[in-house]
Amino acid sequence: MCAAARTPDRMHDDDLLHDRLHDEEPVIDTGLVRRLIAAQFPQWKGLPLAPVGVTATDNAMFRLGADLAVRLPRAAWAAGNIAREQYWLPRLAPHLPVPVPVPVAHGRPTVGYPWDWSVLRWLPGVNPAPGALADPGQLARDLAGFILALRAVEPGPDAPPASRGGALAGRDAATRAAVDRLRGVIDTGTATALWDKALRLPEPTGPATWVHGDLTAGNLLLTGQRLGAVLDFGLLGAGDPTVDLIAAWNLLPAAARPTFRAALSVDDATWERGRAWALSIALVQLPYYRTTNPPLAANARQVVREVLTDRSV
Repeated sequence: MCAAARTPDRMHDDDLLHDRLHDEEPVIDTGLVRRLIAAQFPQWKGLPLAPVGVTATDNAMFRLGADLAVRLPRAAWAAGNIAREQYWLPRLAPHLPVPVPVPVAHGRPTVGYPWDWSVLRWLPGVNPAPGALADPGQLARDLAGFILALRAVEPGPDAPPASRGGALAGRDAATRAAVDRLRGVIDTGTATALWDKALRLPEPTGPATWVHGDLTAGNLLLTGQRLGAVLDFGLLGAGDPTVDLIAAWNLLPAAARPTFRAALSVDDATWERGRAWALSIALVQLPYYRTTNPPLAANARQVVREVLTDRSV
């Protein structure tokens, strides 16, 4: 888990719609984290502590010593993800081809901090830089391998539903509202036509599988030019795995998309739904973060551009 593992972070889509960022947030600084560690995990209280990633919106991250990281939700709507990761990541990790941030301790609410929090293993690596990948074809194959391995694990009846894993129709109102707010900023005619076409596609008929839900550059680490780790499973759940195709447009260049698609054996309708997912997420993020988080807004704008100029479908 490198220093840029959350650059920038993302909010859940329903949170964007309900402006939950305006919930009151505690002040999370090194002083607070030191007090939490000293009170609950005194064996680590003497380790060096430093903040990681200044643009995160969901969680505050701190590096603890050489081998650990501390992850603290910034608001109540993000706090539920801690229990999900604490329970499921140790069960999924043995089946995945790259490391994931398995928790080593579960922090509890206390005076001064109201939610659960995690201590995780620090994972080394650097975030991939969209538009500057040295070997995008290899990364495409590695990403596909991770997705296939995740899908191969049986979710079971107790698996939580994926936060992003339902029908595209459930995003229609939010997507169209975002398009309206972006008139004069993007090609809204092309965006609307693409979205309308996607809504006419047949719904997926396969079984629900595990879904990561947020395969973006900030949640991936490279070791050399290979995928070295996958981070942030806050949206983990069982659902339609189409959403995990979003990496084709938010990370991979056009020339590497056929490699990614072929490795996953994706049919035309599924590929178009994946493209629509990438478009919808970026459209919702772009106006929301335009003034509050310019790096995330710039990233969303680039994703919109990649989707609207894509000729792969």
